[in-house]
Amino acid sequence: MSDLSMLINGLKVTAERNATFERRNPLDGTVATRAPACSPADAVMAVEAAAEAFKTWSDTGPNERRMLLLKAADALEAKTPAFVEAVPAETGATGMWAGFNVMLAAGMIREAAALTTQVAGEVIPSDVPGSLAMGVRVPAGVVLGIAPWNAPVILGVRAIATPLACGNTVILKGSENCPRTHALIIEAFADAGFPPGVVNYITNAPADAGAVVEAMVAHPAVRRVNFTGSTRVGKLIAMTCARHLKPVVLELGGKAPMVVLDDADLDDAVNGAAFGCFANSGQICMSTERLIVDQRIADAFVKKFADKAKNLPLGDPRKPEPVVLGSVIGMSTVEHCNALIDDAIAKGAKLVCGEKATTTLMPATVLDHVTPAMRIYREETFGPVKCIVRVNGVEEAVACANDNEYGLSASVFGRDLARAFRVARRIDSGICHVNGPTVHDEAQMPFGGVKGSGFGRFGGKAGIAEFTELRWITMQTTPRQYPF
Repeated sequence: MSDLSMLINGLKVTAERNATFERRNPLDGTVATRAPACSPADAVMAVEAAAEAFKTWSDTGPNERRMLLLKAADALEAKTPAFVEAVPAETGATGMWAGFNVMLAAGMIREAAALTTQVAGEVIPSDVPGSLAMGVRVPAGVVLGIAPWNAPVILGVRAIATPLACGNTVILKGSENCPRTHALIIEAFADAGFPPGVVNYITNAPADAGAVVEAMVAHPAVRRVNFTGSTRVGKLIAMTCARHLKPVVLELGGKAPMVVLDDADLDDAVNGAAFGCFANSGQICMSTERLIVDQRIADAFVKKFADKAKNLPLGDPRKPEPVVLGSVIGMSTVEHCNALIDDAIAKGAKLVCGEKATTTLMPATVLDHVTPAMRIYREETFGPVKCIVRVNGVEEAVACANDNEYGLSASVFGRDLARAFRVARRIDSGICHVNGPTVHDEAQMPFGGVKGSGFGRFGGKAGIAEFTELRWITMQTTPRQYPF
């Protein structure tokens, strides 16, 4: 069990009145972490520290920012053993998932380092003689990042790396489900030597989240907010930001479709589906939630997919035996998925592998012959329970893929690449991969969704646009004539 501190203005601090909360392991209920339960006043202190640090950090040269970010990437990788211990203890995910998180997150920091000299602008022709007109990107100010537990290192880093590269100062609000994991990220940035107040970290008890976020968003110094999490909470964050006219980047829930066309390579599609469906027990925003399969090859696909899914190892991720499926985050996920299974079977779906779970160790479970009448057709499972919808041809496949409130990731499998690409173009999603899984991320790519999956983009140059202000600045180089 770990006792944590917050980081405000470069100092390790406790919460007001030394208040704390506990995060317990989802498998056995043992206390994994005891963390500060900050108050709104504590959160405002973090904002004010970041605001003061912004005065000098915003003028720091790009190469200095790059150097510190590269050091942070190295420091993060050096903490891999600590992450491999913390992630299973707090969230029940596997050590393999923790290691993958660190690898990708370190790459994200290095990509952010590469962006420091790309925060640029343009000279724009002016109608005024002698006027040098420019569109210039400048740091926005204090950025509040709110990160979830499911890909904790990747998403915690994503919340702060590009904002820092752009010259902003940041506050990371750690997830109540993995405060130690998120604290390790902040330790890596502290080890890199970021000046006091540039990177701040707070934690809060679950019941206090709304008041803490409200206090920070309301503060005039906070100029950007980014949130990754559920669509339900994302709407609350958006409403809070709207009240205070604060721009926000939202990456929310998903119900990612994977379309398997009648000419797909079945082995390739099965492997892509297994990874997309069951990586981190299906607890990824991009997780394949609907397998939309042409009925001409559905029987063969379902058999191959079920055979692969039922053989994926399941177990306690804290034990030495390697597993693909560890624990889900809590019994609420189990109860939700079990209800979806019951509803689907009662309405005619066929259970082809797996079963309802009684603990947070949930097996890979697949339901075939799912129809729009069933809850699982539309509702995000966020667990290792997946559905297969059989369709007749491309038109039905596209209609099914778009028949959902979400639009984050999608994929299409087919040997005729031109045809598969045309299908991909018609799917309403921020991301779509042809002959690749729905679960895929690269630091330089514009990552984000449409519809109920949010708005705005993380990653690469798209991230620069989100975390800077575009200013119009002119310089008159000759005497100007006026009408009076």
